[in-house]
Parts: sequence; structure tokens; C-alpha cells
Amino acid sequence: MNITTVVTAALSCTVIAASSLSAQTTESSAAPTTQARWELVVPSGTMIPTGAQRDAVKRGNMNAVQITYVAQPSLAIVSTFGWARSKDVATAGAPKLDVFTYDIGGELRAPRWIGSETMSFSPFAGIGAGGRSYNYRKLDVDATHNLAAYASAGAELGMRRLRLRLEARDYVAGFKPLAGAGASRTGNDVVLMVGLRLVSR
Repeated sequence: MNITTVVTAALSCTVIAASSLSAQTTESSAAPTTQARWELVVPSGTMIPTGAQRDAVKRGNMNAVQITYVAQPSLAIVSTFGWARSKDVATAGAPKLDVFTYDIGGELRAPRWIGSETMSFSPFAGIGAGGRSYNYRKLDVDATHNLAAYASAGAELGMRRLRLRLEARDYVAGFKPLAGAGASRTGNDVVLMVGLRLVSR
């Protein structure tokens, strides 16, 4: 799979989503509608390398910050910064490795399958693009930076004012050799995240 093609497609979808948000907001400015709002979630989870990536990077715990702009109930723009604590399993001694992910994407949100004053359930799916950086925590080696793209799916469970967000992301990213020479390639991993947020009345 060509990483440049994947990233270009993801960025195109994100731009189209943003343009749609802007157009819909402008068209409906004179009519009553749900006000645009911001959401903040600080999820935790894990990064799971798959395929050839398992021979280079170890599974690691991950923390993230997500800032979401919701202009329409069915469409949102999500910006995510994640930090995973991993190891370079291809190098002697398996040195500790910080994996940073930063991206932005569009998210489609389905109407609530369950909606009441006390309980709610709403699935979502998204696509986006950004970057992935690998940096040794203690070795004096330059960090590597790569393009990345993802597809996501998940759901938000609500109980009164509390929202539990469950999300799975499938990342495709460029991967440069972390130490020494070698050809760049495409890597793949799955990120699972869970986060809580409080809804204001």
C-alpha cells in the first residue's frame, strides 16, 4: 500500500468534511439548530503493532488528548495527539521508545440508537491523517518522522451527564529505520482508546 496515496485520500476526505461543515453552518445560520460546540477527551489505551511492525516496535500503553469541534450532530472534526511508551525490539537491549502520533480527521456520527434522559448510545466512524514520530528516550539518536493515516470506528455510551467514548483506530504509517541504514517501508498498527467526558447542562 502506498502511504502517500492513503494520506492524500484521508486529507481529501477531511477537507471535504470541513467544507461541508462550513456550508451547512452557513446555510442554517438563520434557522434554529444545535449550536456548535467543543469537546475535550483525555483517553488512555494501547498501541498494538501488526504484521511486520511487530518485529520492530513493541506493544505499548498510550495516552492521548482529543479536541473535537462539532458543528452538526452527524459530523465533527477531531484533532488527536497521542503518546505511546514502547520499545525498539529490533535493536539489542530493546531500548525504550516514545511514539508520538498527531493527526486531524473527519468523524461521521450516527443518530442515537438509544436516547433517553438517562441513557444513550451513538456509534461513529472516521478517517484522518497526520504524522507519527519515533524517539529514543535515552539514546542519542535523532527522532524519525513519518506521514500517517487512519480509519476509526467506535461508540459513545452516555449515562446522564457522563459520556464513555470507545474508539479503535487502524493506522497506516511510513516507517524509517530507527537506527542505522535501511530502506523506509510502510507499517501498520491498531490503537484502542477509552475516555470519559462530562456534558454540561
